[in-house]
Amino acid sequence: MREHAAMNPSTPPAVTWRTHLSLALLALVYIFSVIDRQVIAILMEPIKREFGATDTQMGLLSGLAFGLFYAALGVPVGKLADKYNRRMIVAVCCSLWSLATVACGFAGQFWQLLLSRMSVAIGEAGGMAPSISLVSDLYPPKQRSTVISLFMTGPNLAVVIGLSLGGWIAQQYGWRSTFLFFGVPGMVLGLLVWWLIREPVRGGFDPAPEVPASTQPSEPLWQQVMRLMKIKSFRLVAFACGVAGLAGYAYGVWTPSFLVRTHALSLAHAGLMFGFASGLGALVGGLFSGWLCDRLVQRDVRWQVGLPMLGVLISVPCVMAFLLWPAEGFWAVGVLKIPHAMVFAIAFGFFASWWPSLSYSAISHMAHSSERGVAAAMLNFFITLFGIGMGPLLTGFISDLLTPSLGAQALRWSLVCVMLLLIPTAILLALSLQAYRDQWHRMYKESN
Repeated sequence: MREHAAMNPSTPPAVTWRTHLSLALLALVYIFSVIDRQVIAILMEPIKREFGATDTQMGLLSGLAFGLFYAALGVPVGKLADKYNRRMIVAVCCSLWSLATVACGFAGQFWQLLLSRMSVAIGEAGGMAPSISLVSDLYPPKQRSTVISLFMTGPNLAVVIGLSLGGWIAQQYGWRSTFLFFGVPGMVLGLLVWWLIREPVRGGFDPAPEVPASTQPSEPLWQQVMRLMKIKSFRLVAFACGVAGLAGYAYGVWTPSFLVRTHALSLAHAGLMFGFASGLGALVGGLFSGWLCDRLVQRDVRWQVGLPMLGVLISVPCVMAFLLWPAEGFWAVGVLKIPHAMVFAIAFGFFASWWPSLSYSAISHMAHSSERGVAAAMLNFFITLFGIGMGPLLTGFISDLLTPSLGAQALRWSLVCVMLLLIPTAILLALSLQAYRDQWHRMYKESN
């Protein structure tokens, strides 16, 4: 009987130690990709001083210069991931963006740093979609929210490592050393992905595995994109994530500078406070939401988008309290000054972490296994274009506008304005509830 099951192509593959190793390596790749992308947040102030840049220029460097290339290339790479070896794509791209991160440390002029950041974006465009597609095929659907939540702990750990350690390195050895420190290990990691991860069967855990993508008629990418965008639930979740990404990346990039300017913290101190408060809060929140979602969807599949909606709603008063709390209040732990506002940063990190992983998991249930790479890349496109592309730039632009009247407090009120965009995010997710349930039933009727 065991031999017959092994030979039966309809028998789902087994989850083994190698499956967990593959998940761990992909999560580690994601951690380094986010570190290489986000570490500039703690380096904004020294880079700004060295090159004499404005907040708008720094928003361009940390946001739009990265976001445009990342968004433009992500969907085509997602298409490649649906046809070719996803492990190889991740390995090559990981090595490429790590090399570009090292190049950031050698930039002698602002335009050279700008070009290096664009190169980081080109490499990272090939990381997320193939990884999500791989993770979706490594585990069965009933575990998918939990597993993707584990994978999506990458940004949270990256915030802790990148901001706390990056701030210390920058203060002790200069901002250039930070890029070098985080760029070199990624090139080694690319080799480990190529060597240790095996390509899983596409849709192997699905109720009715599809014909391999290589044997299906080739659909032009633009037609595939338009077809997916016609799915109402897909469209609403994508726009919701785009708006949430705009607020989220603005918060992630500019909060260390906010702590330096408003709470008078040093660079290393700001990185340490924000890294641990936001990162650890998000780490616990992401794992909790994945665990909870996998249980709630057994009762009603609408919880897949309802839970992130709830998290976004609760996160709004948390972030407002963090940004507006008086700077005078703090706890003194030895020589360490901990602002009272950091309590709300922990709470915001916990609840705001619900929407990313649960949204990627929702997308995996709206598309066939042979096109999950494109579907994940499209969601990433919205998050990147609006989030990385516009969030830091818009925040810096508003801050420059308010500086003549508000001085050092301009960044605080700029962040308040941008974070209010989380409210329309919750509205869009609420509008997707019924449409998501209809699409879920439609997808799994086709599979049975």
